[in-house]
Amino acid sequence: MRYIQQGLITALRKKGISSGSVLRAMAAVPRHLFVSEALRYHAYDDISLPIGHGQTISKPSVIAHMVQALELTGDEWVLEIGTGSGYQAAIIAELAGSLVTMERIEELLNRARSVLLRLGYGGIRFVHSDDFTHVKGSFDAVIVSAGADIMPVALFDKVAPGGRLIIPVGKQSSHRIKKFIKKQSGDIIEEDIGEATFVPYIIGETA
Repeated sequence: MRYIQQGLITALRKKGISSGSVLRAMAAVPRHLFVSEALRYHAYDDISLPIGHGQTISKPSVIAHMVQALELTGDEWVLEIGTGSGYQAAIIAELAGSLVTMERIEELLNRARSVLLRLGYGGIRFVHSDDFTHVKGSFDAVIVSAGADIMPVALFDKVAPGGRLIIPVGKQSSHRIKKFIKKQSGDIIEEDIGEATFVPYIIGETA
């Protein structure tokens, strides 16, 4: 399994992942533990996989690009919206100072919590909600793991001055992954960092 995982890291380098810290985090986290036993043979392929409830674990290359865009240095307070399998949370926990992860589907949240705690990620705060306004404070980095048809502008209130927001935006068949940088003045700089397809970002339907 370790040999197969190393093959994924080689593939990520070829796909433009240049951050040594992100590559080390991707190598450290056992993706096969975040999918069902029936799918573990495909855990280190660069593909998305179903995790139940109509949700997926995103392609490793997509997660790596999004996390790389956060530019984490080890001290940041991060908000993740859409815990899903918990795999991306583990990657972020390897790179950030602290993490709050939010998930609307309780079964997925409980499953992710179980795997993450078993792997030693005990410092993560888990929130069962579909409304990010329930999470207090602002964050150095915010990452959204689902595609929004329309940019939820209230999310900028969760980004501290100098912070970054990564979110896929667009129609369900194709999303543009956007990076927003909130300057100290409050001005917002927008960057486009790629394209991928995500499950829809749903607000107001906590399961």
